[in-house]
Amino acid sequence: MDLIDIIAEKKFVGQEFLTWLWYKSEERGGAVCLPGAGDIQVVFEKHMLLEFGEGEAQEKLICRGLQTELKEARTGLLMGKKLEQARIRLARGDYEWYFTLTATLFEFRGVKVPKTVESEDEGDGQAAVEGRMLERIGMLEEISRTVDELFRMFLTVRTGPDWEDELRRVRTWLHKAAEN
Repeated sequence: MDLIDIIAEKKFVGQEFLTWLWYKSEERGGAVCLPGAGDIQVVFEKHMLLEFGEGEAQEKLICRGLQTELKEARTGLLMGKKLEQARIRLARGDYEWYFTLTATLFEFRGVKVPKTVESEDEGDGQAAVEGRMLERIGMLEEISRTVDELFRMFLTVRTGPDWEDELRRVRTWLHKAAEN
C-alpha cells in the first residue's frame, strides 16, 4: 500500500474531527474547554467544503454564508457528505487567528495571525524585521499546537468508551440544526 492509498483510507479521521469540532464549537456558543488551558473560542465561519463519493464519482459541495446560514452544510452531513474543509476563527487568550483547515492532510490555508505590539513596530532595521518574523513563526506554532490539542481531545473521545454517546449528541445536534 502506497502513501496515497493510506491517506485515502484514513482521511475519514480528519473529516470526523472537523465535524466533531464544529459540534463542540456550537455546543457552548463557541467556547471549547481545552484540558489544562481552559476555554478557547472556536467559530466556524462562512465557508465549508463537503465531499461525497470517490474517484470520478466524487461530488463537492461548497457552502458559504453567515454562521447561521450553514444549514446546507448540516443537511449535507445528514445526507452522508463529509466535511473536508472549513474556515475557522480561533481565539486563545488575547490572540485571534483565522484559517482554513483541510481534513485529509490537516493542512492550514490562508492563516491570518494576530496583530501584536511587536508586529505593529514599523522599524526597518534587521533586528525589527527578524523580531517580526520570529513573532509570526511563534504565532503559527501556537495555532498549530492548539489544533493539535483539539485533535488530541477528539482522539481521546473517539477511541474511548463514551464515543457512542458523543456520536448520538452530534447526530441530535445535526438534526436540530438542520430543522431550524
